Amino acid sequence: MIAFDTVPKGDVSPGLIGFLVVAALGFALFLLIKSMKRQISKIEVPSEAELRKVPAQAEQRTPEGGDRPS
Repeated sequence: MIAFDTVPKGDVSPGLIGFLVVAALGFALFLLIKSMKRQISKIEVPSEAELRKVPAQAEQRTPEGGDRPS
């Protein structure tokens, strides 16, 4: 015959509730990572060429004898 009760009576196991909690945490983690990827993809990172232009443009806008903070 097949033994259906393989866990002794004195032992405690997580059972169905423990599995459901772990599965819910895994699903929540999946949704969180999916949302994070979507938010990160919205960030616009300037290219190196654009970064080189910014200091040159800042120097052009500053007046020669102007109020540049030291």
